[in-house]
Formats: sequence, structure tokens, C-alpha cells
Amino acid sequence: MLQQTQAARVVGPFERWVTAFPDAPSCAASGPAAALRSWEGLGYNRRALSLHRAAVMVTESHGGEVPSDRDALEGLPGVGPYTARAVMVFAFEADIGVVDVNVARVLSRAVAGRRLGAKEAQVLADRLVPAGRSWSYNQTLFDIGALHCRATNPDCGSCPLRTRCAWALSGWAMPDPAARSITQSRFAGSDRQGRGRIVDALRRGTLEARDLGSASGWDDDPDRAHHVAQGLVADGLAAWGPGGVLRLP
Repeated sequence: MLQQTQAARVVGPFERWVTAFPDAPSCAASGPAAALRSWEGLGYNRRALSLHRAAVMVTESHGGEVPSDRDALEGLPGVGPYTARAVMVFAFEADIGVVDVNVARVLSRAVAGRRLGAKEAQVLADRLVPAGRSWSYNQTLFDIGALHCRATNPDCGSCPLRTRCAWALSGWAMPDPAARSITQSRFAGSDRQGRGRIVDALRRGTLEARDLGSASGWDDDPDRAHHVAQGLVADGLAAWGPGGVLRLP
């Protein structure tokens, strides 16, 4: 839920989710439609579907308990190397590093003093983990990256790493070691926006084919709305029901 989403937006949906699904078997038994409804407000709806599928696999293949092994974790739907490492650290306290964009920025500025590639950052993070303290170490780096070592307007004055930060000791020489060129596709008016609107409408009930345009925000382009709906069906986020109505899977 936290990936690419601010923590403040996650609190409510997270509490709602763990209340509805206190463990993997309860999530697996609920069905994908219930998972999508509980995901409301977060976006990235495919993650809800992946989480439900992962719960099914955990229930059927791991006795209802989330595995601690990296290979087993990465074998779950929607779980890649980063998520697997995060689970290993924060659930099982494995002595490895978890590198998100905030942590990579801290490592580039404070430790290396230069821009690091993804593999370099991961190797460095793993090497620096103090034995038996991976939970607090990784959480600390997350917090420093979010609160002090920000991408823009970093708060170096109150950063606990300032006295040993490679970038600070260089006099904040330019270019910024963590500077990156990031481009993001426009969301307003995109198919992603239309998909999200249709899924939100489906959380409240089924949709007739004639209502897809208004649900997606494209009253003047029903063909586009239908095309997006077909994409949702192909991705398993929706299904056609009797009479040609669209519903949650």
C-alpha cells in the first residue's frame, strides 16, 4: 500500500483492510471483489488483486503463514525483490537492507558521496546492516530519507548524519549526488484515470455498457470507455456479467 503512495493516505485503507482480513486465509476466502472494495482510496488497483492472489497462494502452499524465505516470497503474485526484502526485514528481522528511493538518496549523499546505481545501493545497504538490528537500521534510514534527506529542500541542519555525511563534508558540492532526472506520465485524462474511475464505480455496483462513458468521465468517447473496460476485464479487475453488465470479478 505504501509503494508510490503517501503514508497519510494509507492509514485508513490499511486499518480497514486488516479489520476485514486479519490473516491470509480470510483474505483468500473473501474473493477478489471484496479485496478490491477494501482497497478503495488507494489507486493501483491491480495491487489489490495481486494481494488477494498472494493470500490464496499463502493459504494453499504455505499453511496460511507468510513465508520468510526470499525465493518463496518472490514466488507470490505481485511480490518483487524490494517487497520481499521489506517483508524479510520488518516481519522477520533478517539482516539485509531495504532500498527504496529515500534510502537510495541517503546512501548516495551521506555514504558514497556520489550517485549510486540500484545494484550498488543494494550491496552497500546490505553491507552496512548491523547484525541483529536490521529492523531499527532500515526504519531509521527510511525516516531520515523522508524527513531530512529529502529530494528537494533537504533539512541538513537537523539531520543526525550531518557530521559524517559525505555530501555535507564536501560543502554540498554540486551536482547533488542523489540528483535524478525523473519524468512521469500525465495522469489527468489518461487511461489510468479512466480505469480507476470505472473500478470506483464498480465498488458501488454493476455498470451497464451504456454507462461506461459517464463512469469513466468520457461521455463524449464511449468507444474509449469500452476499450478501457475491456482492459480491466483482461487484467482480472472486472468481469462481464449476464446481460452485458460490468461487475467486479
